[in-house]
Amino acid sequence: MKIVVIGASGSIGRVVSDTLESRGHEVIRASRTGEVRVDLADAASIAALFVEVNDIDAVVVAAGSVPFKHLTELDRDDYTAAFLGKTLPQIEVVRQAITHLRDGGSVTLTSGVLSRDPIATGAAAAMANGALESFVITAAAEAPRGIRINAVSPDVLENSPGYHRLFAGHRPVGDDEIGRAYTLAVEGLETGRTITV
Repeated sequence: MKIVVIGASGSIGRVVSDTLESRGHEVIRASRTGEVRVDLADAASIAALFVEVNDIDAVVVAAGSVPFKHLTELDRDDYTAAFLGKTLPQIEVVRQAITHLRDGGSVTLTSGVLSRDPIATGAAAAMANGALESFVITAAAEAPRGIRINAVSPDVLENSPGYHRLFAGHRPVGDDEIGRAYTLAVEGLETGRTITV
């Protein structure tokens, strides 16, 4: 398969790209700073990416940012930043990818554990993740030409120790587990599902 991984230079994207390549797929690694560039905050940049790498079988989005602040410190701008930094860009990728994917292709989004397990300072992230997971259910049901849409929802990453303190008591997820979850989303038959890791 020909697969675009957006956010390929990040902690999740690198693992996903390496895993899919090891399984014999052609992986196009896209990021803000890589050889194939895309800025998820810019719909025109997403459009340009799909013109550059057309005729694709799958898209994986492993990028997004959210503010982490205590609930009493979060303001409207913080929630807007979470929506604009993680939720809306991934929805925009789905919107545009549908017309560039081959029949039976797939889009895999990335949410996260905070949609189901709370941590202090995680309210904005929980909102962004929950919105993505809800979107996937209906978007998958309406997707044309057999296109599948899923999300992967990982816990804190083993390869990102800087975040471990925020996720007290959580079991960090290893690269093998991340690779398996995204492989299931890309190569499997699931659609409209959030795959938790």
